[in-house]
Amino acid sequence: MKRSEINGAIKRALAILRENNFILPSFAYWEMGDWINHASELDNIKKIGLGWDVTDFGAGDFAHVGSVLFTVRNGCLGDPKPGTPYAEKIIFQLHEAEQEIPFHFHKIKTEDIINRGGGVLMLELYKSAPEGGLDRESDIRVKMDGFIQTLPAGSIVEIEKGCSITLHPGLHHRFWAKKGAGDLIVGEVSSINDDDTDNVFLEVGRRFSEIEEDEPAFVPLCNEYGLLQEKAVK
Repeated sequence: MKRSEINGAIKRALAILRENNFILPSFAYWEMGDWINHASELDNIKKIGLGWDVTDFGAGDFAHVGSVLFTVRNGCLGDPKPGTPYAEKIIFQLHEAEQEIPFHFHKIKTEDIINRGGGVLMLELYKSAPEGGLDRESDIRVKMDGFIQTLPAGSIVEIEKGCSITLHPGLHHRFWAKKGAGDLIVGEVSSINDDDTDNVFLEVGRRFSEIEEDEPAFVPLCNEYGLLQEKAVK
């Protein structure tokens, strides 16, 4: 992705927050100078991966395949000291092109996916087959706001504002913002999140995008905090 595309995506996410009167922690509103001034205080935030995250999953088509995320809280697998025993993310999906997070499942993470505001959340669901692909035959059992539902393989469910679905390990899912219903704010509340080891994508993809630096960064992404120390020294 180009840095200009990342910058624009984060600024649009901030506008979506304003439009929906949805408030994030104060460091979500820092600009680059603020991050540099706080560089010496970021060790814990860096270790548990809090902050902004923009990805196109290696597709090279952010308008259709991609997401902006902000991790509010998280822990560290194998080390209970740095964070919390659970994670929370806010995820932004754009409705014009039904921007999606592509099919994937988690090996260990259980997550509640919640429509926090804006548009309508759409999900397509399959069990994972033994080789990691889609099990196109088996029914799916999911909890939706505590109610257990049995659905056919490949079901597409609509999640309205305030409602949620619980996804267990091994359940393939993709989700997107319903076209014409507005840009979407998704909440994710889960067990500890580890994006380096716990995402299994259906197709070859990249969790963190390679970045083409065509303009200065508006803010650092959650995997770039190490660069702030260098800028602070300069």
